[in-house]
Amino acid sequence: MKVTRLEIPDVLLVEPKVFGDTRGFFYESFNAEGFRVATGLGLDFVQDNHSRSSKGVLRGLHYQLPPHAQGKLVRVVRGAVFDVAVDIRASSPSFGRWVGAELTEENHRQLWVPPGFAHGFLVLSDSADFLYKTTDYYAATHERCIAWNDAALAIEWPLYALQTAPTLSVKDAAAPGLSAAELFA
Repeated sequence: MKVTRLEIPDVLLVEPKVFGDTRGFFYESFNAEGFRVATGLGLDFVQDNHSRSSKGVLRGLHYQLPPHAQGKLVRVVRGAVFDVAVDIRASSPSFGRWVGAELTEENHRQLWVPPGFAHGFLVLSDSADFLYKTTDYYAATHERCIAWNDAALAIEWPLYALQTAPTLSVKDAAAPGLSAAELFA
């Protein structure tokens, strides 16, 4: 497994070792000990989630507040997405900055999004199956979101790939900007 610290060093790009031949491929999508050794993080994942979305769907920017803050290990098993993590820790030197990576079924990349970050993704393929492990359970009363297009964040979503506006949920369309959002200390 190869682990790369992104421009915000708490966010990690994880690339598993993939074994492939004419029959297909095999890789360990998660191994707790291998992950701990490669990242230095001993995490307990408690929930796995799977979403399927059509091209142009933008989900996010989502997060949960303490005491139910979630870290997420995300990946795509079918299709392609542009995945984003935004630092919303008010005391962090990288507060308000974002990092993004393309996750596809071909590149097998995973992104570690720690607690204290808002997360979102834009589907680039006709559809995408998106899987993620979380370090805490879903807690609706602690869930929050930030506007995907907040000018203060200036996220460079690859909207040129869509040739139309992204498709949003009602909740995501009504999300506040960073300046009005509940944040981490």
